[in-house]
Parts: sequence; structure tokens; C-alpha cells
Amino acid sequence: MSGILVIAEQRRGELRPVSLELLGAAEGLRRTGDEVAVAILAGAPDRFVGALSVAGVDEILTVKVASPEFDADTFESAVGALIAKRSPDVVLVAHSVDSFGFAAALAARLGLGFATDVFNAERIDGELVATRGGYGQKVSIEVDFPGRSTVLLAIRGNVFKAPEQAASPRVTAFDAPQAASRAAGRDFIELSAGDDVDMAAAEFILTIGRGIGEEAKVAQFRELADAIGATLGCSRPIADAGWLPKSRQVGQSGKTASACKLYIAMGVSGAIQHLAGMKHVSTIIAVNSDAEASIFGVAKYGIVGDIFEIAEELRSLF
Repeated sequence: MSGILVIAEQRRGELRPVSLELLGAAEGLRRTGDEVAVAILAGAPDRFVGALSVAGVDEILTVKVASPEFDADTFESAVGALIAKRSPDVVLVAHSVDSFGFAAALAARLGLGFATDVFNAERIDGELVATRGGYGQKVSIEVDFPGRSTVLLAIRGNVFKAPEQAASPRVTAFDAPQAASRAAGRDFIELSAGDDVDMAAAEFILTIGRGIGEEAKVAQFRELADAIGATLGCSRPIADAGWLPKSRQVGQSGKTASACKLYIAMGVSGAIQHLAGMKHVSTIIAVNSDAEASIFGVAKYGIVGDIFEIAEELRSLF
């Protein structure tokens, strides 16, 4: 086949959103003549054909497996068989708890090029280059794969835009070998995250950084966010300190502001890992007392001043 093979994820009978985001990533890597095939592994894979019939998909591979939910041994065996049969140049999986269970082992067994937590992938002078975080997300690392005919990339969620238009790809049933599983799922237990905010879906975000100084100041900005109709977010130092839940962190090791249209950063210095999660937003307003702060490099509008005074002035308008 060559081209690109995408491995979709489903859970409890529902296609996971990251599956469509993988198709967005695939479109950016497609070369002239390449085909994009997406494989869905499930007890009843045909039920997902409609959801996967979107623009950019040339073929849907339905793979019927014994386990109704994710099983690491089953996925490693089935995806390995798909790669052996189709010989794709690139295989895309989600950077998720599921792929943690099989992707690295599969790459090692087959001698594939491999990178995890990839937030950018492109072809430079004809060669595949993937970008991921490193050193605790403090730097971005470009990885290439010389001598590897097939590369397996685990793609970070909430980064690539999912296709929106419907299409009519061909559907092929793939008869994968049934692997003996070393584990068996018994049940799902729902755990409360303590904070149900979805930063990736928020269109208006007010983010606070280490410039607020102390935890007691969080309440002032929470009140401001509520007053102006924004979702309160934070940079990594705030989440690491436990002042706000990790679910509100924006950046490489947090959430990407995928749907955001207006982003206000107050007391955020603009570390590279934070910028990766929000620099794409069309309208960014930065407030910082340091005129040399990196955040001003991506901001459309900037205010050099005291964030507490600016917050009070803004609050007085509502």
C-alpha cells in the first residue's frame, strides 16, 4: 500500500475523538499518490464505518477481534499484521493510555522508526520529521528516522483539526490473527476528575501564570473569568503547585486551546511549552510587568503593567 495507516480508537462502543484528529495529521503528511487507510479494531467494527467516512480517508479497514474493548496483545498482533500486509510509510496512533500498551513494543519488534507525544509532523526535503517535547516539555525536539521504511508516530490529542466533511471511502474487512491475551477487562469504573472543564473546547480563555505570586490571588482571577465569560486556565507552574487542577493547564504537557478564539494571558512569561498550546489562537492579549516576556512575541495586543491593577480595571467594567 505504502501511504499512511491510521489506527482508530473506540471505547465502549463510541469512536474516540482523537481518531478523527489522527486523520487531520495524516492529511498533512500525504504526498501525491499516497492513500490514507484507517483501521478500526472492535468486536463489531462495521458500526464505526459511518463515523470514519470523512474527507481524506481512502479506505476503512474493519478488523474484527475477540475482545470488545482495547487489549494490548490483540492490538500489537493485529496492527503488526496490518503493517506486514500493507507496508505503510507512516502509521499514526493516538498518544494515549491505549497506545502506551502496545506501540513501543510493536515498534521494537518490527524495527520501526518511533516517536511519542508528537505535536507536529511534516516532510522536509522529502524526509519525515516529527516534533515532540523534551526535558520535561522545556524544549521542542525534532526527530528524523534515517533508514526506516516505516515510522510509527503517537500523536498528541487536541492538536490536529479533525476533518468535517463526509466522504465515501471503500470498506475492506481485514482478517487479523487472533492473539492470546494475557489480560482480560472486567468492568469500567468511572473516576471523578474533580473538575469537568474542557479547555480544548473553550472559545474564550483567561490564563494565569506564576506572575500572580501566591495561591490566594487565584480567587481574584477566577471571579474575573466568571464576570467576563471566560474559562479560567493556567500555565504549568500554577498546576504543578496545585493552585488549579491539572485539567486547566494549557501547554505541551497540558491542554491545547484548540477551539479558542480569544486568549488573555495574565502574568504568563511565555515558556515554549506553554506557547505550544496557545500560540495558534487568532487573538491573544498579554498582560505582564516584564516588557521582555516571551508571551509578547505571540500576542496581538500587549499591556506592560501590573496584572492586579489591570484585572481590577477590567472587573470594574462588568
